[in-house]
Amino acid sequence: MLKVGLTGSIATGKSFIVGVFRELGCFTLDADITARKVVEPGTAGLREIAVRFGTHVISADGSLDRAKMGAIVFNDASKREILNSIVHPLVIDSQDKWLAEQEKHDPNGIAVVDAALMIESGGYKRFNRLIVAWCEPDILLHRLMSRNGLSEEAAKKRIEAQIPQEQKKLYADFLIDTSKDHDDTRRQTVEIFHELELLK
Repeated sequence: MLKVGLTGSIATGKSFIVGVFRELGCFTLDADITARKVVEPGTAGLREIAVRFGTHVISADGSLDRAKMGAIVFNDASKREILNSIVHPLVIDSQDKWLAEQEKHDPNGIAVVDAALMIESGGYKRFNRLIVAWCEPDILLHRLMSRNGLSEEAAKKRIEAQIPQEQKKLYADFLIDTSKDHDDTRRQTVEIFHELELLK
């Protein structure tokens, strides 16, 4: 099975790209969903977060208060590293189990895993090919502000918490420029899909 990593900065449109790959018949996994699952109530991940950050980051219903957690880690790089050291290994382990399951179903398939911090975590090394989604910086900033209801300062902090786009591009086997509309992004994704088909 061909294992493909998809990454890119926050708000570059990775979820849309994953949706196109899914329509084309690829197995797909969104790392954001996995990252939420590994810190659900009752998990070892959430218990470790409570130990390291305090119970004030846990909501009354027992779930992680993502807004409080975000406010902490996007303003403090050392705390962000602590959170990542808890979550990344759990996410990678979960992804590897998922990949093994898909390979059993279809050894000749294509599996696409979308993860924003794949390069930062080193997780990209497990994939046969890496796709990096990117867009023009001013578009990226406005998309993030609009999508998450953030101020310009808060949006910039979230972007700066990740490896710069230009650096991420250096890791890529394929690039998708999402600066234009969905039709243009879809066209690029379909072209890459056909190239991946030849690698199986």
